[in-house]
Amino acid sequence: MFKKLISNVVDLLNPPTSTAPTAKLKKKSVLSTYKEQTGNGFLTTLFNKGNYGEFSSYGKMAKLPGYHKALFNLYIPNGKEQTTEIDLVYIHETGIYVIESKNYSGWIFGDEKSQKWMQTFPNGQKFPFYNPIKQNIGHIKALQALLPSIEKAQYQSVIVFSERCELKKISFEADNTYVIKRYHLAKLMTKQIEASPKILEPAYIDRIYNFLAQYQKADQTVKQEHVEKIKEKQLVEKNGKQS
Repeated sequence: MFKKLISNVVDLLNPPTSTAPTAKLKKKSVLSTYKEQTGNGFLTTLFNKGNYGEFSSYGKMAKLPGYHKALFNLYIPNGKEQTTEIDLVYIHETGIYVIESKNYSGWIFGDEKSQKWMQTFPNGQKFPFYNPIKQNIGHIKALQALLPSIEKAQYQSVIVFSERCELKKISFEADNTYVIKRYHLAKLMTKQIEASPKILEPAYIDRIYNFLAQYQKADQTVKQEHVEKIKEKQLVEKNGKQS
């Protein structure tokens, strides 16, 4: 397993091949891009499940055709005096892809309307977690508030689960929403890109990227406040069920 992780990261150290043979700009490796934007180095990425999930997802997308920019771990205000954390925003000529990465193992059960989904294991252990479809809807709403010129139809919600899990029973009907395992990500994105018109010019993509970049690399105070708000919300939910 460890050798496989090392192999995956080494593969991503190689820069993506340019689709333009005459391109003169030197391409950065996936790891270089990820480190530059998050501050997470090789070991921090490799041994942190959340970081590795985001990094691996971007690795699947970095070599896709078309002009794009990516941002990681955005802490964006949600209009409720709180922040919402977005794992990966992939801004492409065909739209804005909001990626929620779930680096889980076990069996996964859930549907669009349930508040909680369930992670289960063969030994009978069960662990509920917040519905990632609802979670990503919140992320997109926060982005819409910051980017009012971007229409709702131009956002794509993509929930990406680790290869280590099995999506046992997942049901949803929401438009522009996808729940997949990571090894299907490149195929899905390629299909979407090929079937979608180019709606964002490179210069506009750069403007969006430069604006959102201020919400990357949040300091520890912002991160701690975000965690505390989540804990408070979970406590309220728990007390509500007990009353």
